[in-house]
Amino acid sequence: MAHNLQPFVTDTAMTTANATTQKTVPSSNSALEASNSTIVENVAIPILEDRSFEGIADHFEKKVYGGLKGAIRLAVLRRDLEEQVARLSTKLQRPLRVLDVGAGLAQLSIELAQQGHEVTINDISNNMLSKAKTIALGETDSAAETSGSAETLAAPDWLKRTEWLVCPYQEIEEQLTGRYDLILCHALLEWLAQPHEIMDFFDRWLAKDGVLSLCFYNPVSFDYRNLIMGNFNLLNNSNYQSDNKKTLTPNHPVPKEEVTAWLAAHNYQILGVSGLRVFHDYSPLKRGGHNHPDAVIEMELRYSSLDPYKWMGRYLHYLASPTQRS
Repeated sequence: MAHNLQPFVTDTAMTTANATTQKTVPSSNSALEASNSTIVENVAIPILEDRSFEGIADHFEKKVYGGLKGAIRLAVLRRDLEEQVARLSTKLQRPLRVLDVGAGLAQLSIELAQQGHEVTINDISNNMLSKAKTIALGETDSAAETSGSAETLAAPDWLKRTEWLVCPYQEIEEQLTGRYDLILCHALLEWLAQPHEIMDFFDRWLAKDGVLSLCFYNPVSFDYRNLIMGNFNLLNNSNYQSDNKKTLTPNHPVPKEEVTAWLAAHNYQILGVSGLRVFHDYSPLKRGGHNHPDAVIEMELRYSSLDPYKWMGRYLHYLASPTQRS
């Protein structure tokens, strides 16, 4: 099982190179990570940073993908992507060029690489991508052992074809060549200091007939879940901030109205919207079908694309394509 894994280049940039400053203390809707500040003319100027999970990769894996929540998330995203990948592959008659930005554990982009597509995987955290690679290779080994294959010691072909880039997304452009047929950006917006700026990045690197897969935390779901749970004191506290050293609830999520406006301003057509976990997280009492994971996933898939249920998803998944591109 001992693959010859080369370590990734050490991630020396845990924050964005173009971190910006502003002269007002951020409100609950301000950009992320303003805990450090510099004093200029007696005014606190927060240093805004993109969030990295470099130090909590194990916690991230367990919290996000260690149970049914992660299974639902992957099931809905996988279902949504399969149709677009099949359509693009048929149209182009070749493997797709895929870019996964802020990939985390990169499960879906790794699956696409295993299917034969040309994939570039990016994350700010070296630990996250190392873990992604290790998990994928472990699954490859398990499958090979089950089938009796003698090739368990050899690096699989998909790994040789896949490019891994450890850096903030703002720093990968000099390493990219050509546009991509599919760009994945899942659960990244809410951790960026300047999330709107990534739209310009998409414009530069998405092919004119390509598809953007944009998944982001839905702030409405935070309010609704806390209403159900009776956490009124939390909702009444306008200064409440999650302890992001312990929780993975973002303090500065982007409302869907803003994302929709960004897409319109950049001339994208929305091909479809799904909600991830439209009911599972809102059920404090697990009874009946809630005790059967397969049934929960089946129902989540059924209601994930239906109005009004999809808009209550803890995450929203937009599929979009450029409408005007020279």
